[in-house]
Amino acid sequence: MSSFADVVPPTETFIARYNLLYYDGSIDVNGARIPIAGLNAAGVDASSWANGLSLLWRPPGDFGDRLSYAMSMTIPMVSMDVSARVGPFQRSSSLEGLGDIVLMPLMFNYRCNEDFNVSARLGIYVPTGDYEVGRLANTGKNFWTFEPTVGLMYFGKENGIEASLFSGVSLNTENEDTNYRSGAQFHADGTLAQHFPIFGGLAGVGINGYWYEQVSGDSGAGAFLGDFEGRTAGLGPVVSFAGKLGKLDTVTELKWLHEMETKNRLQGDYMWLKFILKF
Repeated sequence: MSSFADVVPPTETFIARYNLLYYDGSIDVNGARIPIAGLNAAGVDASSWANGLSLLWRPPGDFGDRLSYAMSMTIPMVSMDVSARVGPFQRSSSLEGLGDIVLMPLMFNYRCNEDFNVSARLGIYVPTGDYEVGRLANTGKNFWTFEPTVGLMYFGKENGIEASLFSGVSLNTENEDTNYRSGAQFHADGTLAQHFPIFGGLAGVGINGYWYEQVSGDSGAGAFLGDFEGRTAGLGPVVSFAGKLGKLDTVTELKWLHEMETKNRLQGDYMWLKFILKF
């Protein structure tokens, strides 16, 4: 999920971002089952930690004062713990290691005025994480995902109001080890927050939420549960602080999202800490 901190400035810039993401969720609704690495699993309970380092570079270029271009890469280290019933047996699995690297070779931002920005990005999830058929815990998905996203971002310099909306579609290739292809997924996330000066910086308090809806069914010989179209929504508070660390601009954000209206997915809670350094 994006915010005012992620707008690419119209000057040559290098940005480093640390992400710490925690998730805890489960599914156990009337014996509901989900496919995991070729397994037909029920009563799933999962938790994960992901530490990600994102490096963004805005190369010099003659795009004028309003349009900027950047590229980024995120390298995640993931820790997974999963338990589930598979057939008559209760099983559990744990794994730590490299996750799926995320590349963003195309990141455009257009500054309409001092307060409003429009962005377009292409994310590519590379299957670099560890994956094994029949194992509950995997740090990677074992398929490529291409994710075009557009965003609208308002941040009032005078009133301190932040209002953003980002939406995109995730397009997945087939997992060749299980002959399973996940359907296309639409997602939208937004933030509404009030920022105010404090302690020599700018603090923010608000609410953020998202909607995820699978818009085409799963397919392939391994799709033993049929279309299995999922959905979920999340809502929760967000707090932030932007200030200086020496001569460097910094932003720290903390978000909590509670999932609801969930179908054919785990339901749980996200905690996301983000720390940004702008060079």
